Amino acid sequence: MTRPDPGPGRSTSPEDPTDPVLAAVSAHLRSAPARLGPTRLILIDGPAGSGKTTLASVLSAALDHAPVVHMDDLYPGWSGLAAGVDRLHAEVLRPLADHRPAAYRRYDWLTESLAESHPVPAADHLLVEGCGAGSRLPSTWASLLIWVETDDAERLARGLARDGDAARPHWLRWMAEERALYAAEDTRARADLRLDGHGRLIP
Repeated sequence: MTRPDPGPGRSTSPEDPTDPVLAAVSAHLRSAPARLGPTRLILIDGPAGSGKTTLASVLSAALDHAPVVHMDDLYPGWSGLAAGVDRLHAEVLRPLADHRPAAYRRYDWLTESLAESHPVPAADHLLVEGCGAGSRLPSTWASLLIWVETDDAERLARGLARDGDAARPHWLRWMAEERALYAAEDTRARADLRLDGHGRLIP
């Protein structure tokens, strides 16, 4: 473990998405208008440990290194799922929608405080990955919502392999909170594309 309680994101190493996934994303973006000013916003959501960060990295490279915002940098700790969604709206998406400069301060899980500021440019494409990214409020401006999932046992194992077994209570609490959020937001049903935790399209 590289840092204590590093949060629920960036914990997996699933297979890279295959060509069919990239083709599906490309096809959808060709037909989807930009809704965040001139920016096509791509939201990648799904339970912690499912492979969202890996997908975002691959898509960023395929989209001429489009900027990526990680929800893990917005949650104010393990109990901050809803607050992270609010920060995404207030600090990143609302300013861009209003054609104003956008920036957020990264949450440092080690010091449990806000750290340096990160500007978010008004690029052709912007990716946001992490639990809650596809909630209804951020989805207002989305051109594409992608859902990534895998079974609870596998993603918990991925998380604890990184964080250590001492993080188990945090993970179990987080998993309960995200289930409640996804039920309220109906995120999976609203997604344009769905993938499993190994980068394969779900029909």
